[in-house]
Amino acid sequence: DVVETQEHYKSRWRSIWIMYLTMFLSSVGFSIVIMSVWPYLQKIDPTADASFLGWIIASYSIGQMVASPLFGLWSNYRPRREPLVISTAISVAANCLYAYVHVPHSHNKYYMLTARALVGFGAGNVAVVRSYIAGATSLTERTSAMANTSACQAVGFILGPVFQTCFTLIGEEGVTWKFICLQLNMYTAPVLFGALLGVINIVLIFAIFREHRVDDMGRQYKSINSDGEGNDVLDQNTEGSIDHVAVVALNILFFVILFVFAVFETIATPLTMDMYSWTRKEAVFYNGIILSVIGIESVIVFMVVKILSKKTGERAILHAGLLIVLIGFFILLPWGKKLPNIQWQEIKNNSIPIAAPSEMLMPFWSLPELQLPSNHTAEPVGCPVTQSWCLNTPMIYLAQYISSDVLIGLGYPVCNVMSYTLYSKVLGPKPQGVYMGWLTASGSGARILGPVFVSQIYTHLGPRWAFSLICGIVVVSLLLLEIVYKRLIAFSVRYGRMQE
Repeated sequence: DVVETQEHYKSRWRSIWIMYLTMFLSSVGFSIVIMSVWPYLQKIDPTADASFLGWIIASYSIGQMVASPLFGLWSNYRPRREPLVISTAISVAANCLYAYVHVPHSHNKYYMLTARALVGFGAGNVAVVRSYIAGATSLTERTSAMANTSACQAVGFILGPVFQTCFTLIGEEGVTWKFICLQLNMYTAPVLFGALLGVINIVLIFAIFREHRVDDMGRQYKSINSDGEGNDVLDQNTEGSIDHVAVVALNILFFVILFVFAVFETIATPLTMDMYSWTRKEAVFYNGIILSVIGIESVIVFMVVKILSKKTGERAILHAGLLIVLIGFFILLPWGKKLPNIQWQEIKNNSIPIAAPSEMLMPFWSLPELQLPSNHTAEPVGCPVTQSWCLNTPMIYLAQYISSDVLIGLGYPVCNVMSYTLYSKVLGPKPQGVYMGWLTASGSGARILGPVFVSQIYTHLGPRWAFSLICGIVVVSLLLLEIVYKRLIAFSVRYGRMQE
């Protein structure tokens, strides 16, 4: 056995911290423009509609889904610095393109779509980051490192909108530099800031990042993609096949975990507008606060789960996390008798909310809302009558919604970090780039399909069907976890080289 020197230990963890930064910047790249995409799209191309906005939002995940296995494969055979630098450079270039989408005279929306897809393509380096951290940590270090990685990702998602909010002080007009055709305003400043962070990340990768590999017991060794700068020795414990049943099962579980969270994020605004008669502004504001609190809750959970996993093990915590998510969605099912307020539109050329659906039985002329002047332009609030389920589905009380938010905000980060940790341990000392690429692609696919699923089911069948189906999906995933429970063990434990 080769004892790790103090210098090797410091170099290894400096490189891991650079990976944390890369993960943080990847999530900032997604969230820093998410609130301003729609108004910017309307400004640069009035022909764009809400459905095209959906494609722009989804293009990030599509790009990441395509790129993750490719960058993962690249990192298996070449120094990881190469895919890390190239992917980050793609993101920098894509952010610069986003800042210039106003320049062309036509088809501006397609330039924006391309820019966001390329940012997502660059974010495919998440697979490289995860595979490096898995290979550069021992089993005892793995859970903590994976939790820190997920925490950095969560903090990036939280701080992205905060950066965006700060840049709104520049205003819509901002400053224009005609000699480089650049408008620095509240829409372009965030992406240029993201590009600057990307350049700093590239510099740090060149200056600090070094290839390091250790086996499950923490002994250093040289891997095929080493850049030749370390003193690592060859590993003798890579013999044995990967349990592909466990690998496939964890991919399915990870897909479900991200799918249900994507559903939760997507449904928040329309659900609260329908159930509580919130205006668009109120729904965005209140849900923004709720999601920020959930983000902070997630970071705390990531820190706590590192300690808890040492006592109970990752499998038990993953099981508990899925149960908490199940309870969270079960609470969201409509149980009461009170119906939501119904939104009536275009009565006497007005958009007028009705106080309660029981007032449908009142004479037309006796409805107090109809006594408003004919030029009344208040925003219609409540559950739209075009959604037929609004007339017979009980409302979801605010206490239910808040309780569900808290539980899902607790269960999701637990499931996220445990699935990544178990996955890396099952793969063992084998090169993990491609496998991590497929896991990242599974998550990206879930973020694409989740909003499509919930928008269709919720709109046509209502919350009872939408959340019942989600509960059913989580129950099936719990059964799958029970079936493969005994197989979700570390590679070295499976082959008797270590005790669990």
